[in-house]
Amino acid sequence: MKDTEQIAEKIRRFIELEEEIYAPVSSLDFHSSDSDSSLSAPSEVDNNITSGKATSDNSEPSMSMDEQLNACTTLDELRALCEKAEVLKTDLENTRLVFGKGNPEADLMLIGEAPGAKEDAQGEPFVGASGQLLTKILAAIKIERKDIYIANILKHRPPDNRNPKPEERARSLPFLERQIDIIKPKLILCLGLVSAQTLLESTQPLKELRGTFHTYRTDYQLTVTYHPAALLRNKHLKRDTWADIQQLRARYDEIGAKPLLPSL
Repeated sequence: MKDTEQIAEKIRRFIELEEEIYAPVSSLDFHSSDSDSSLSAPSEVDNNITSGKATSDNSEPSMSMDEQLNACTTLDELRALCEKAEVLKTDLENTRLVFGKGNPEADLMLIGEAPGAKEDAQGEPFVGASGQLLTKILAAIKIERKDIYIANILKHRPPDNRNPKPEERARSLPFLERQIDIIKPKLILCLGLVSAQTLLESTQPLKELRGTFHTYRTDYQLTVTYHPAALLRNKHLKRDTWADIQQLRARYDEIGAKPLLPSL
């Protein structure tokens, strides 16, 4: 305690000398209380000033996730946000982000349900057996994958390829919606029941949702067909899927979607 008082006394004398030579220095309280005989530690504000950081009084408040999403104006910015977004992850550890792939200015966007094992391994949507079938289906109406954009409701793989849980879909949807708004497709094709019900906020079965074009968020035309994985399990669905895909191509041509495609 004596050492502390001696140090405080020396500082006080130094300040008094400085005040005699220069302008007065703001008064400081160097008296130690009985409960704390040491000099006060530097405050957080002092530490921030020393390190060059903004103080809490002057710093901007942290942005909410909605604000961060709205601040993303490019797919690269959105991808960077998705990379660090813990809310997008499932309960399967060490999964890889499957953001989406294709033409960022496409007028047609395809949206599936969730990545599988091969998609997780490569970080791209629809690269497994169902993806190969999807490529063939699109080729039948003269659409190449490089001309469209493909994404999923979930951006991380769920364990055992189970269907996405409602809470997973709810957490992922704002990121997908922002992705859609950046791309601004004229047409959206939902692949599978989970994709269709999530975007249309519906509980109807897929057979009642397909065969027509729905208005999605006022700006987009959305239609529905079976997921390619379902076709691999049930070949009887191929006839209906082919009808849906032909209807999609007809609407694509009708609205003058780009890029322009070869005639059927």
